[in-house]
Amino acid sequence: MNKKKEALKRAILGAPLGIAIGFIVSLVISFFIGKGEYFGARPELIVEMGSELNAIVLQTGLSALLGITFGAASVIWELEEWSLAKQTGIYFLATALTMLPIAWFMHWTERSVRGIAIYFGVFLVIFVVIWGIQYLIWKQKIKKVNEKLN
Repeated sequence: MNKKKEALKRAILGAPLGIAIGFIVSLVISFFIGKGEYFGARPELIVEMGSELNAIVLQTGLSALLGITFGAASVIWELEEWSLAKQTGIYFLATALTMLPIAWFMHWTERSVRGIAIYFGVFLVIFVVIWGIQYLIWKQKIKKVNEKLN
């Protein structure tokens, strides 16, 4: 299949997935710190947007954008003519350059150089852990295929 069409398909499927993940995260946060209340958005964002509804609508849209980005960018891993290092670098840049501004705008991070640095560090650690797990999984799968071929 054409990679552009595949990226578009994954972007379309990624939008509702991003919204669902955003909603689940807000539920988990509310469960742990809400004391029976639902926190759909950060209080700072609600004040900035003028109402809770406006904040939730914006957050939903930006959660969809995150899903679109991660979905479309996943096609990068199938570009066999690219090295693993190039795939990793481009995927990381695409996702980080989307995630970090959204996190700042949504007040998911402190609005300071320190806050952005901490958020970037957390993003990097999570990225490396997930990348490492995926790498080990694929290494095992390749090993099994090679064993069957021998």
